[in-house]
This record gives sequence, C-alpha cells and structure tokens, in this order.
Amino acid sequence: MSGPLHGVRVLDLSRVLAGPWATQTLADLGAEVIKIERPGAGDDTRLWGPPFTTKTDGSRGDAAYFLCANRGKKSVELDIASPEGAETVRKLAATCDVVVENFKTGGLKKYGLDWASLEKVNPRLVYCSITGFGQDGPDAHRAGYDYMIQAMGGLMSVTGQPDGAPGAEPMKVGVAVADLFTGLYASNAILAALMHARATGEGQHVDVALFDVQAAMLANQATNWFVSGRAPTRMGNAHPNLAPYQPFPCTDGMVVIAVGNDGQFRALCGALGAARMGEDPRFLTNAARIEHRAEMTATLAALTAGHDMAGLMARLEAAGVPYGPVNTVDQVFAEPQAVHRGLEIEQTRPDLSAPVRTVASPIRLSKTPVAYDRPPPALGADTDEVLGELREATL
Repeated sequence: MSGPLHGVRVLDLSRVLAGPWATQTLADLGAEVIKIERPGAGDDTRLWGPPFTTKTDGSRGDAAYFLCANRGKKSVELDIASPEGAETVRKLAATCDVVVENFKTGGLKKYGLDWASLEKVNPRLVYCSITGFGQDGPDAHRAGYDYMIQAMGGLMSVTGQPDGAPGAEPMKVGVAVADLFTGLYASNAILAALMHARATGEGQHVDVALFDVQAAMLANQATNWFVSGRAPTRMGNAHPNLAPYQPFPCTDGMVVIAVGNDGQFRALCGALGAARMGEDPRFLTNAARIEHRAEMTATLAALTAGHDMAGLMARLEAAGVPYGPVNTVDQVFAEPQAVHRGLEIEQTRPDLSAPVRTVASPIRLSKTPVAYDRPPPALGADTDEVLGELREATL
C-alpha cells in the first residue's frame, strides 16, 4: 500500500453505494480496506446487472455496478450473524482505525458490533454509521435509498421540465448523487475524526445520513428559499440564478453555454454576430437577463441553431465564453482532456477474461499520489490472508 493514508486500517461492513464509495476513497488514498461480505453472495451490487463481467471460464462474473465502488479493497467472506463471525469482526475491529457500516439504525447491536460495543474493544476507533435518516429522530428507524431520498430531500422538485412543458414531472438525477455525496461527506468526516484520534487517542461515532446530505446538497436552491420565501421549482435545463446558462441547439447536437458575468454575455453576442444584443437594456445585467429570459433564450437559440457543434465551440473558445458539448458517456472518455488526465484506470483480475476498467480518482496529490494497487476484489479473495494474519496476531 502507498499514499497519504498508508498505515490506516479500515473495516468495511457497508454495501451497495454510499458506504463503499466512502471506503473506496480511503482505499485510493492508501488505506488498507477490509470488506466483509456475506458468504456465497457478497455485496448486493455484485448482482446488480446487466452488464456483467465475464470470467476466464466463460461464466458470468460481477456486475459492472460493483466495480465502480470497490477498487482497492480486500474481500473477506464472513457471516456476521453467527456468533463466530461476529467475534471475528470484533477481533478485526480491535486491529483497525476505522469501521464503516450502513445497516439500519441499531441493526448491529444484536451482534455486539454497534459503536457502544466496539468502542470498548478499541477506544481509538473511528466508527462511521451511514443511514437513511441518522441515529435519532422520528425517521431514524427507516431504511433510506437514493431515489426516495432525492424525492423526499427536494432534489426532484427542482429537477425536470417545468410544469406545462412536454414530459413535465419531477425527475431524479441520472446517477445516485445522494449516495455519492453521502460517501464523500462520510470520508471527509472520517478523516477529521482520524486526526482527532491521532491527537488525543480518543475515537468517536460519526453519524452521516442520506437525508441530511441531500438537504445540504440543495445549496443555492435552499438559500433561495430562505431568502425569498418562495420554494424553487423545476426549470428544465435553465439555471435559477444565471442566464444564459443552459444547452443550446446546433445542427448536430447541443452545446451548453455557461455565462457567469455580463462581460461574457457581450462576448457571446459578439461571437454569434449579434453584438447589438449585448448592449440591449433588457440583457445588460444578469438580473435583467433573468427577467427577460424567454426572449433572450429564443433569440440565442435561433442564432446557435445554424452552427454545427465544432464551429460553435470554436467561436466560443475564441471569444472566451465558457462552453461544453453535451457528451454521451463514451464520448466523455474520448475527450482529449480525459485522455490526458488518465481518467480511465485499467486493472487485471485473474478470474476475469478482460481487464477491469474504472474511473480514476479525481484527487491529485503532488507528494503522495493516489495508487491503484488492487482491482475490485473477487468475492472472498482475501479471506485466508486476512483471517490468517488475525489468527497469528492473537496467538
């Protein structure tokens, strides 16, 4: 192992996405992450397909979904519901710096694997619980899944076409952003708690809830409500606080134009051969452009519609106007910037017929770079190694 978290040991009792996303971040940064999985089944996402990988013997392997959040980990098959399995987890926790779990609130107490129990085994332990609604409150007992949290947490109310437009309805985001943000908040909280533990010798319980995270993710939409007293609504691809800031049509696709100030708007108008529009009193300021959004957007769309994407982007580049093509997923990784930054990681796993490809960590550290030492593991691949080391340590 290498990286800034070299020497940090993490016991990962989580599954699906939020917890594994947090622990994958820790693994990318050099922590040793021991993933405990149900014997014979493993993490639920190993079966969340198609698509599936293919094993060397031609049989079906893990689902692609599992691969996205479990790079860099060791897989140990262990039945924590059995007395023997629970005892093994307690012994492992005594050797670890961090435990991450995403069972329902109170779900691990019956196995003696809750925070109160493991704190006695290891007072320096950072114990992170990821749940739908947190460790207290009227909804603490409820399970939480990304889709329902996007709905209940307000994200769907501001995502999708506006009422009256074709296809208007509240819309979820195309990836599980509540889970992913929760994983990122959890990894940040874990690192903060680790610093405290290293300084004081005192562990603590980290309580991270999907619902809380989704509320925090509302960001400017929440403060728009706090300031105005009006709940934001769906606006399609338009931005509530900036204009123009949305996709515009071309002959062969769409390009997002992201104008962040009045100077950029005048540059945009010049690039489109409509310099007078940049001096129109209706569009001189961002507030004025929002007030006259409909006529401004219609005029700009008519101007961009006559260009192909490459031609329009060349004009915007020359004018210094922020832009981006609306790419499909395959086009993302063909972008010259993506190739240059090495955003696709390729690793081999002995049981699979083709390399495992995942997205690189976006974290770039000049002195202790991320190292990709392990592919997402086969179920139970490291059981003998980890438990053998534990037996030797307790002899």
